[in-house]
Order: sequence, then C-alpha cells, then structure tokens
Amino acid sequence: MSMLYGFLVLTMYFIAGEALRVLLSLPVSGGVIGMILLTLSLMVRGSISESLSGASQALISVLVLLIMPGVVGVFFVADEFSGQWLAIAVALALGTLLSVLTTLWLMQRFSGHEVDGHE
Repeated sequence: MSMLYGFLVLTMYFIAGEALRVLLSLPVSGGVIGMILLTLSLMVRGSISESLSGASQALISVLVLLIMPGVVGVFFVADEFSGQWLAIAVALALGTLLSVLTTLWLMQRFSGHEVDGHE
C-alpha cells in the first residue's frame, strides 16, 4: 500500500505540472514542471518519504522501457530526416556531452567534493 501512495504522489505532481502548463501556456512539458515542483517541495521538506522512495525506485528500474517508445518512433519518420543526418549526429553528440558535463558539475557543486575525491 505504501508504494501505491508513492505513485499517487508522483501522479499528483505530474497533474499539477500539466495544469500549470495549460493555464500559463508554458512551452515546457507538464512532466518537467511537475518534477521541478516535486524537487522544490522535497528541498523545503528536507527528506523523502518511504512510499515516495519506493515508488521512485520502482520507476527507475524500468526507465529504459519508459524512454524506448520515443526512440523507436524516430525510425518511423526516418525518411523526413534524409540529408540531415550529420546535423542530427552532431546535435546528439554535443547534447550528450553537455548533459554529462552538466551532471558532473551539479554533482560536484552539491556534494561538496572534487572529482578526484578531495574536498
């Protein structure tokens, strides 16, 4: 029952994000807005409940399955990208590199540790 409550909390943040997106006509996904709201509320609270932690761990374990439909969908519109593969490859490479560097920077900033392990 605890995990069900965690999924309910996650769903409510998603719905709140979607509602804000529609009401304010924001060009951002409702899921992203919901995650920002969840992050802010967890920062204010200072802890994560056991039910939310359990539900989140269950979703992380199937994260690949949640991403897979979007990746597979690209193959159905591949003909629309003909002649643009170099630009797409460069964008993917740069996007991945920037994502990794941003994650590393945020990890260093908020953990208080340097990359080599020295504080």
